Amino acid sequence: MSGSQSLEDAIDWILVEMEADGLENVGTQNVLVPHWVRGKETLDIVSPRPRNIPVLGLGGSIGTPEGGIEAEVLVVSGFDDLAARSAEAKGKIVLFNVPFTSYGETVVYRRNGAPAAAKAGAVASLIRSVGPYSMQTPHTGSMRYEEDVPKIPHAAITLEDAGYIQRMSERGISVSVRLHMSAETRPDVMSRNVVAEIVGSEFPDEVVVMGGHIDSWDVGTGAMDDGGGCVATWEALRIIKNLGLRPRRTIRVVLWTNEENGLNGGRVYRDSVASNLDNHILAIESDAGLFKPSGFGFSGSDEALEIMREVGSLLAGIGADSITEGGGGADIGPLMRDGVPGMGLSVDRSRYFWYHHSPADTIDKLDPRDVGLSVATLAVVAFVVADMPERLPR
Repeated sequence: MSGSQSLEDAIDWILVEMEADGLENVGTQNVLVPHWVRGKETLDIVSPRPRNIPVLGLGGSIGTPEGGIEAEVLVVSGFDDLAARSAEAKGKIVLFNVPFTSYGETVVYRRNGAPAAAKAGAVASLIRSVGPYSMQTPHTGSMRYEEDVPKIPHAAITLEDAGYIQRMSERGISVSVRLHMSAETRPDVMSRNVVAEIVGSEFPDEVVVMGGHIDSWDVGTGAMDDGGGCVATWEALRIIKNLGLRPRRTIRVVLWTNEENGLNGGRVYRDSVASNLDNHILAIESDAGLFKPSGFGFSGSDEALEIMREVGSLLAGIGADSITEGGGGADIGPLMRDGVPGMGLSVDRSRYFWYHHSPADTIDKLDPRDVGLSVATLAVVAFVVADMPERLPR
């Protein structure tokens, strides 16, 4: 997690290993990051049947009073339902039981549920975890407060328990719970982006940059989100070096910090290269897990898209030759907004949100063959674009 000693220990280890790999210009960039600490948290159903249930506070949430909060649960199906039933919400804990459709559609309840519930007079808010599948695994993630709206604790429960509370409520059975969270936001602290390169032979100032984000949530180990993306881009660079290849342009790997709850790493990197943005040829991000790759989503000019499709055709043998229009990533977003073409590794994401931001995001979910295919896909595209006689057009 950003701000944690575990993250800084991991960065220290990476630097040693990158140096041992013989990569060039290995170093870091200082990044000021938020420091939210989960602390202890529990959620107990008090009635109709006492039971402890899994819970994960959402990143940035305040804690409860020391004795916790005990209240009846009001189940709503979304913001419109809450607005229609706002008179019922005062003094209750609102549960947004919203089925997963897509991450982009459903995540709004994680991000914005607390202020919406607080405006209606709720004392805390819960969400059904943002994901399509669960084995009693809640999912965390970042949330937001609004100015001039009371701050209330905000947490996620499992799909199973959200369904249980919904069914009880539909039968007219009141469900009361006791929520305890000792979460707190501490002063910002310094973290680091990690940088390593193979310097170009002819155009060293022209850069193809690729990477993932080195921070994760504090549950699981962040193997899919995004330790795998970091390792895949790093391994792609290492393989290019070990093959004795030195492209015309520099290939740079950046492991960005603080993607999960701030995006400060991506902004600091963009600011550090602001004077050389015209020479950033392409930015590539891997932040969707390491499942079987199908290619990339690309954002850039039509001319560049056609060139990237030709490059992608080299990967037809492993089924990773699809270059679709539209793609990128959160960490390379600042570069892309300033005109740098961007692309994100496309993989089979059918199981990604099973594990995303949950205690189940551990290394056993990674299939070694899928990891290898992802590494190959990244290495081929990064090397070819960096080595083309002409630079990729804007």
